[in-house]
Amino acid sequence: MHEEIDAYLQHLTVIRGLAEKTVAAYGSDLLFFREFLSDLGGSLHQIDEHTLFLYMVHLRRKGLKNTSMARNLSSLRGFFDFLVQERLLASSPAALLDSPKLVRKLPEVLSREEVTALLSRPLTNARLGFRDRTMLELLYACGLRVSELVSLAIPDFDPQAGLLRVLGKGSKERYVPLHESAVSQLLSYLQHWRPLFGPKTDTVFLNRSGLGLSRQGVWKLLSRYALEAGINRPVS
Repeated sequence: MHEEIDAYLQHLTVIRGLAEKTVAAYGSDLLFFREFLSDLGGSLHQIDEHTLFLYMVHLRRKGLKNTSMARNLSSLRGFFDFLVQERLLASSPAALLDSPKLVRKLPEVLSREEVTALLSRPLTNARLGFRDRTMLELLYACGLRVSELVSLAIPDFDPQAGLLRVLGKGSKERYVPLHESAVSQLLSYLQHWRPLFGPKTDTVFLNRSGLGLSRQGVWKLLSRYALEAGINRPVS
């Protein structure tokens, strides 16, 4: 992998004309990943999404903040895209990974104040309110889609790594790093509040009958909280 990294850094310098410090930062990230891969006993052509999932866990356990994790993954994405372009890889193993959110991902139609008002509506001293607050945290702070939210199952959450495995469009899996507050919120819901629903499935978010919430059910809740918050526009 040493030659491939050198070729990519040369590409960044000569073809893209990036600054020396920028290229050095890319090189540092890639060398860090190469050391991790070497410790795993893997090679370039053995890298897949699971390898990168383990790397994200490794970065998280090293104490890297979301900004540093996002930069590392951005470096890897660029590197893999280059290898695909040069026909050294058939496809990028980073395609299924989401970078950590650096800021709260807010719907364009809502202001930050409106989102704050929306998040404050559920009463978190009861099971339904705490469930709803947790869902809103994942939707608005972590950028999940409603369809991804309702398909979450308990094994999809790794609290130690701070990661969610979600089923996206076209039934493709991807991994989403969670903000620290979202990890705490979701863990508290799963440990203390979800059992009160009498679960009949391993789906994370349940209705009153202990079954998984539907997309329509979530949309109704979103619409209700939006009205309570004085938001008279779509919250999608």
